[in-house]
Amino acid sequence: MEKVMRMVVFGALAVATLLQVTTAQKEHVVGDNIGWVVPPTGASAYSTWASKNTFNVGDTLVFKFPNNIHNVQEVTKASFDECSTKFTRGPAISIGPANVTLKSAGDKYYICTVGKHCIAGQKLAIIVSGTGTPTSNAPKGSATPSPTPTPHARAESSPPSPAPSSSTVVLTSFLLSASSIALALFF
Repeated sequence: MEKVMRMVVFGALAVATLLQVTTAQKEHVVGDNIGWVVPPTGASAYSTWASKNTFNVGDTLVFKFPNNIHNVQEVTKASFDECSTKFTRGPAISIGPANVTLKSAGDKYYICTVGKHCIAGQKLAIIVSGTGTPTSNAPKGSATPSPTPTPHARAESSPPSPAPSSSTVVLTSFLLSASSIALALFF
């Protein structure tokens, strides 16, 4: 009977570990097959792409582009709307492919600052959720961000809800796994 109990506990730990891996960070290739270029269909190409994806803290955006022909610059909403570099967040990345890890929840805006690329539609707006799992419709002001009907590019901006840092989530996950393993060893 003791052997069966250990196998059940071990099986439960294995399932928990697998569930943990399935909610792990995801890599998003911006624009899929077209990559990060001046899109032939204008800005709708990237807003359509964003609407088909869900972005979470810890995920990585991969901007694929030839070196020194395009770049990636994170900007504020005002700079995104104007295609300007008046309000930037960090330096522009001009070596492709550029990997950008989403470190916080909220609205994120990216443009290409080369020539008139942004005006021609090489710009991306996304909404980043604070967790790696779907959230419920929590009331405003709660620690869990309320999801939008489709988490993607949107015209208006609202302040993001606070979210746990990815290092806190990783540490908590590690401690939970270690505790489960320790319990299994003592059963």
